[in-house]
Amino acid sequence: ETSTEQETKTDREHERILNEIETTDTAFIGASLRAVYEGNDHAKFLDRLDCRIKQHDRDIERMCNFHYQGFIESITELINVRSDAERLKNQTVVINKELQESGKEVARKSDDLIQCQLQQRNVASAIEKLSMCLPVLQMYAKMCEQMKAGRYYSALKTLEQLERTHLPLIFQYRFCEIMSNNIPRIREEIKDISMKELKDFLESVRKNSDKIGMVAMKQVSLFLAKDMKFQQSESEKPQIQTAILKDVIPSVSPDNTTKSSLGPEKDLSASDLVDFSPVYKCLHIFGLVGSQAQFETYYRTQRKNQARLVLEPPASMQDNPDAFAKYFYQIVGFFVVEDHVLHTAPNLISRQVLDDLWEMALSKLVAVLQTDSVYCSDAISMMKVKNLIVIFADTLKAYGFPVSRLFGLLMEMRDSYGEILLKHWSKKFMEIFDEDNYTAMLLDNEVEVKALLETFPYESPGFESEKYPRKLPFSRFVPRIFGEMKRFILSCLEYCEDLHLSSTEVDDMIRKSTNLLLTRTLASSLQTLVQKPSLGLTELVQIIVNTTHLENSCQHIEEFVHSITGVRVGSAHSAKLVGVSTFKDARNGTEEQPILYIGWFRSCNFWDGTTCGRASRYLLDLIAFLQHNFEVFTNLPSKVAQTACMSACRHISARLMELVLDKDIKVVTMAALQQFNLDVMQCELFSNSEPVPGFRDGALQMSFVELRQLLDLFLSWDWSSYLADYGSGNSKYLRVSPGTALTLLEKIKEERGHRNIFASLSKQEREKKKLLETVVRQLRGIVNGKSIPV
Repeated sequence: ETSTEQETKTDREHERILNEIETTDTAFIGASLRAVYEGNDHAKFLDRLDCRIKQHDRDIERMCNFHYQGFIESITELINVRSDAERLKNQTVVINKELQESGKEVARKSDDLIQCQLQQRNVASAIEKLSMCLPVLQMYAKMCEQMKAGRYYSALKTLEQLERTHLPLIFQYRFCEIMSNNIPRIREEIKDISMKELKDFLESVRKNSDKIGMVAMKQVSLFLAKDMKFQQSESEKPQIQTAILKDVIPSVSPDNTTKSSLGPEKDLSASDLVDFSPVYKCLHIFGLVGSQAQFETYYRTQRKNQARLVLEPPASMQDNPDAFAKYFYQIVGFFVVEDHVLHTAPNLISRQVLDDLWEMALSKLVAVLQTDSVYCSDAISMMKVKNLIVIFADTLKAYGFPVSRLFGLLMEMRDSYGEILLKHWSKKFMEIFDEDNYTAMLLDNEVEVKALLETFPYESPGFESEKYPRKLPFSRFVPRIFGEMKRFILSCLEYCEDLHLSSTEVDDMIRKSTNLLLTRTLASSLQTLVQKPSLGLTELVQIIVNTTHLENSCQHIEEFVHSITGVRVGSAHSAKLVGVSTFKDARNGTEEQPILYIGWFRSCNFWDGTTCGRASRYLLDLIAFLQHNFEVFTNLPSKVAQTACMSACRHISARLMELVLDKDIKVVTMAALQQFNLDVMQCELFSNSEPVPGFRDGALQMSFVELRQLLDLFLSWDWSSYLADYGSGNSKYLRVSPGTALTLLEKIKEERGHRNIFASLSKQEREKKKLLETVVRQLRGIVNGKSIPV
């Protein structure tokens, strides 16, 4: 039963496969054949396939037998019709030949007529189309001519009219398509050409910026010159302003060639020196093609880059005004061009853009000037740079640019200029001091007297009636120093000119600079002078006399400053010159200088512990030296001589006190104090001998009072009186301070501690030691602010 079912299933499967083969396209029977080969009954399937083939063959044979008779009849009818068809064909050929022969002439005439009508229609159409195309071609030719003539803006306008008006009417023609395709290329070509012209313009402007700036600054300098001449006609100071003017105008042009080339250009403007047409053309062309924003961005970017290049300073500007001038010319030329573009093509750059560019330039310029102007080592170069900056600022101010920072910079440079002047005048002062002979001047004739009075305001009763040669109390450096001070003031005034300062501000600056000259430069030079070891006492005395006359001439310096500034001393904003105090300090320093000759006695040994019964040798030599030199002081004013003598005594007293209290001296013996007492007595004898007349009684002796009271206290060992009367105005030892007494007492105590130990066994020595310790303890209590124990 199982075998039967299997066979039935196989038969059904073979039947299905055969049905698929019969109903499926031959190209897709692969799947059915695969199913056959996947089974195991290949032979059985082949048998069934053969049976199916035989069945189909029988069906075909049966169908052919059924239709055979009808086929035979159809063939017979077709054979009969073939003869009739052949006859009809021959007749048709004959008729067609006859018809062709009869209609050949008609056809020819008809073709001629059609051809004529076609030609007529074509001519009319061609005339119509040509009448439409001719303006286009004429306009295109016109545009080509404009391109050749360099009239690019007109060519662009023609191209725009051609594109918008004429070409749309005849767009169907091939040449119109070619034209339409060429229009963008022509526009780009015009843009490229105009851009090239703009680049050439930018390059030309960059190369000619210095020339444009030079012309602009020259015009401003000429205007200032005219204005200054007008002011001079109403001013009381024409000489000074004229001198300054002569320095301002030449400083604009660095060389003679430049100066001569500026002659015919003094009335030129930026548009006369540079052709701005490429800018306007490019602006209009880019605006016409819709790329104005692109052009504006490109122009501003390029000019900003050029501004950065212009603002880069030359490699070497130190002491080189020509380099500064060329640098300023380029900057002025750049902004003159930009200002011209702003006013003639306002759509290209705005005021804000130009102001931002100026702020960037101003910041860079100030930084450069703050750095490079410091390297000007001489006043002439610095003044030329200052004048260039003034004209540079005035030029840009005339074009509407804010320049207040530049004038602020000039005020800062004023300090550097002042330092340069001070260094220069310091050298001049030292040269004058080195060349002076430090002897009173002698005037042999009226010419020399007149020459002196022109340089120095000397006044003395009876001077004009004296006989020649007339002797002056001061040496030659007095009028020379006075003249240099006036020249310094004029140099300061020269810098202040053209800075748009009020007379009060100018006066204040001049006075401050003059005070620096007096307090720093001249005072330092005088101090260096008097400290020269080569100067003798006679020269020092002459220097004292000279400083006295310079001190008396300070009021004439005040009057000179007033004459050039117009501001009187004592006004609300006027500072007073400190010349009097400066020369007074210098004279005081000079008066103390002779006292320094006694400084060598510091190396002498006081504390050898022996006494010779008289003053020390070094002190006797010192006093002999002072007595000899004080005789020279008879040429000095009495006050000066007295001051020098008093200073000498006080100096000796102070040095002797320093030696007593010197920390390096640990032990002082009573024998040394006795010797020291003899030295002080010798000093007192010297002060009593009145080495310089004119002192009040006891005035000079007061210099040694402190030493005398200190020695009396220790030599008499009168501690009970000192301690009892301490703090009282009637004390015998009023000038002896507890600290001084304690210091010297401890040195004596230390000396006693170094004595032989057997001396301490004496009752008297023990009492002295006890008393000494008691006094030391009480002095320490006073020094520490405690009351004296009872």
